[in-house]
Amino acid sequence: MKTTERAVAPQKLAAQLLESYEAGSSFFFASPRRTLLAQGTFATVPHVGGASSLERLPERVAAVLSEARQADHDIPVAVGAVPFDGSVPAQLVVPMTIQRAGPLVFDDVAMPFQGVPTRYTVQPVPEPAAYLDGVAQALKLMESGPLRKVVLSRSLHLSATTPIDLQRLLHNLARRNPSGYTFAADLPTRPGMVPGEGRRTLIGASPELLVSRSGMQVLANPLAGSIPRSMDPVEDQARAAGLLQSPKDLHEHAVVIDAVAEAMRPFCKTLDVPAKPSLVSTQTMWHLSSRIVGELADPSITSLTLAVALHPTPAVCGYPTELAHAAIGHIEPFERGYYTGTVGWCDVNGDGQWAVTIRCAEADENSLRLFAGAGIVVGSKPESELAETEAKFRTMLVAMGLSQGVEVKP
Repeated sequence: MKTTERAVAPQKLAAQLLESYEAGSSFFFASPRRTLLAQGTFATVPHVGGASSLERLPERVAAVLSEARQADHDIPVAVGAVPFDGSVPAQLVVPMTIQRAGPLVFDDVAMPFQGVPTRYTVQPVPEPAAYLDGVAQALKLMESGPLRKVVLSRSLHLSATTPIDLQRLLHNLARRNPSGYTFAADLPTRPGMVPGEGRRTLIGASPELLVSRSGMQVLANPLAGSIPRSMDPVEDQARAAGLLQSPKDLHEHAVVIDAVAEAMRPFCKTLDVPAKPSLVSTQTMWHLSSRIVGELADPSITSLTLAVALHPTPAVCGYPTELAHAAIGHIEPFERGYYTGTVGWCDVNGDGQWAVTIRCAEADENSLRLFAGAGIVVGSKPESELAETEAKFRTMLVAMGLSQGVEVKP
């Protein structure tokens, strides 16, 4: 069956792709430079279980894309989400159609911020006091062993009285986060559910690019070291300046940058790693950022190959990786699933973009499970890490019409 990619060139048409998103049958991904909407399913990348399931993912995707091209699929692209670890399957498909446009540009009159009216009951997992205890446990592990960093997460379970309007929520996320990566991806039905029921969606607006590839050029943009923003302009700038000078945050950032550069070097003939981080901001957070740019040594290395090699970075897991992963499994009282995984696309030529799956929620018809985490290193203070997670929740909560105007103090 012949399928095609429909080009949508003018930037103003990006908003049309956003409005055309439909939960359950679409994949949406917007970056600062382009907008992508994929619809339908031409082929599904098969899941292979086992400890090496993520390591083998690029070869499975390459095989499915090759088969799609042989079946007269004009421009095969795999889109979807990769989990934090191999405990759940990656959800990647070759869609029936792909539409692309430039960056989203909003008309304040035609496309205002839209409320998501409904009532929610909220259950934090873990409770704040338990999260503080978890941070204390992580700090003790660092005192007695080689663990240098661990990222500990929290979740908020929100149950709604009416169905959640995901299209409107996606619109609000994209509107409030134009410099980030806004996404919505279908997830597999939970075990035991009837096919077609129990639909789940991964939705969010990440500030962090895991990796992108365009031809032989690759870019990673890890973020590590954060502080909540203030609504007072003077205090906000003071926090930004303090973050750039913070020994704790600069150490946390260095751990991440060293690990990312080490993972990229085997694939690159040149690699430019900044000597010092810069600042990037969202509407809720300041982050330390480093743009690592490289030139591939081998054109067969795909964006997904790089993403799997980098994932999970110390920015979402910790360092050393195996020790941090074990600590997360011991301390966190929930399975992360696709949170702190990666979401994006890879085409048959190997080009693509993959964002880190943070500032996100897992949604079904009447509930959302929000996630936020903080990097724990020697010198971390449990109360400050709790405040950081509260600030990071605000990306989703404000898009839902909740927590607007809340000042989070570090």
